Amino acid sequence: MPRRKRNWHPHAYYHVSMRGNNRQNIFQTQEDITELMRIMEYGAAKDGFTMLAYCVMSNHYHLLIRSEYVDLAKVMARINRRYSDYYAKRYSHVGRIYEKRYFSKQANGPNAILAISSYIHRNPIDTQIPIVEKPEDYLYSSYRYYANEELTPPSFLRTNVVAYLLPNPIDKTNQAYCQYCLTYKQVAEEDKQLEV
Repeated sequence: MPRRKRNWHPHAYYHVSMRGNNRQNIFQTQEDITELMRIMEYGAAKDGFTMLAYCVMSNHYHLLIRSEYVDLAKVMARINRRYSDYYAKRYSHVGRIYEKRYFSKQANGPNAILAISSYIHRNPIDTQIPIVEKPEDYLYSSYRYYANEELTPPSFLRTNVVAYLLPNPIDKTNQAYCQYCLTYKQVAEEDKQLEV
């Protein structure tokens, strides 16, 4: 039976996550994550997608992504196939590295975008044993570009959007957004599925 075609709306942001097969690590080293980021840069140049948030953990990753011109399924196929090919070559791995198709859910409105981005950015501090004390100390997340505006973000990351979605009377600044992330712990729909 063929897979059901996913809904795609070109102006919508989607929470996308991908996990390693049997919860195994698919990012063994810093070089692996650097390669994924390089693949994303390539994909953004080719397909024109943008992100508001991302976080790469050892056995999964999260994106808050919008693809206006190319179907998101094609964008994700390119990213995941290229990384899978890299992983197979580097580690002489045979077979699939991903558990199943990527999870995706449309972020319906400003509150959903805020909740999802906060959830993504809190990943490194919300593990059973926190990986870092502060989210800005985690190198493989977009949070640090919100926390330190002197850093140059990847070309596909837009750090000038989410703060404007903060509820009143909160200031519409990245500093206020970072405080929002630290203050409000969010739970995403696939939270239980992606526990490390």
